[in-house]
Amino acid sequence: MRLTIFGASGRTGAELVRQALERGDDVTVVVRRPASFDPRVIVRVVPDFADTAALREAIDGADAVLSAIGPRSGKDAPVAAPATRAILAAHPSRIVVISAAPVAPPPRDDSFISRRIAIPLVERALRPIYDDLREMEAALAASDSAWTAFRPPRLTNGKATGRYRTRVGSSVPRSFLVSRADLAAAMLNSLRRPDTERTAVGVAG
Repeated sequence: MRLTIFGASGRTGAELVRQALERGDDVTVVVRRPASFDPRVIVRVVPDFADTAALREAIDGADAVLSAIGPRSGKDAPVAAPATRAILAAHPSRIVVISAAPVAPPPRDDSFISRRIAIPLVERALRPIYDDLREMEAALAASDSAWTAFRPPRLTNGKATGRYRTRVGSSVPRSFLVSRADLAAAMLNSLRRPDTERTAVGVAG
């Protein structure tokens, strides 16, 4: 596939690039500042994401756009929503992004501790981050693109296990961790899963 990846300089973005190349995909990355990547990667430097023409050129011909852009802390937010709105303005046909499990209420089959204690506490502590991600998901829902928003719990730097779980339309219950490598794999694999289009997808280790 021909893929355009945003946020490729981050840890999850780097996993997306690595795994896409392993799959034999053609990879273009979009960055705000020049950076070094695998020589097989096409690098597009777009300093200002308000430059819709430059973004449209970067995603032209791509089968899908994947974005690992998101706030690292509450002080960074909003990041995901503005970036995603800018990408959507370039009209990608398929886009996959990273959201977070606490963005929506936990599933009914989750544990009592998760539903009543853990997730509400995390949501309150990191409200600016989750508000940013909710705005991002709202922008996706209002777009004409075939979108998928992955909602992982806490991310780790562990290796890819291939044993991750997904749930379309809801977070995965009774789950607290997933590796960035498994998240990247789930995002790439969703490109061949029509059931993941125009919906959120829970993912967990």
